[in-house]
Amino acid sequence: MKHSYSSPSRQRGAAMYIALIMLVLLALIGVVGLQVAGMQERMSSDYRTSNIAFQRAEGVARLTEQQIATTFNEGGAFAADVLACAGAYNPAIWADTISAAQDDRTRRLDACFPGGSSKKVGQKQNEQTANVYQITALSRDMDIGGSSDAVIDTVYIP
Repeated sequence: MKHSYSSPSRQRGAAMYIALIMLVLLALIGVVGLQVAGMQERMSSDYRTSNIAFQRAEGVARLTEQQIATTFNEGGAFAADVLACAGAYNPAIWADTISAAQDDRTRRLDACFPGGSSKKVGQKQNEQTANVYQITALSRDMDIGGSSDAVIDTVYIP
């Protein structure tokens, strides 16, 4: 009976070539996996810094709203940063001019609408019923890998 086994001298090492090709493919998959993981880590870090900047900007806006409410509750008149209504206002352009990590700007809006204010001649400012404020808050989260800016623009009626 004749067997179909090949003698060791006739083997050419095909299994070794296949194994090397498989190892190269596995190494490539591993490198791609590392790159994807690194990209996801950078994306989550960017999301974190932008979220922190947003939360801080919202906190600045809420603090300004509390200051306005407290001033009115105590019978005072809140002095806005800007009373003039002339010209367009762009919060993003305003934020570009600020170098601080946090800042806010309060603009009185009710005087900008003809007939929209209940301002009566001879009455005190804190007795007006149509006080409308535009609050723009800026926060920057400076991180080792970069920074994120957040600008919140709200309207507040005490």
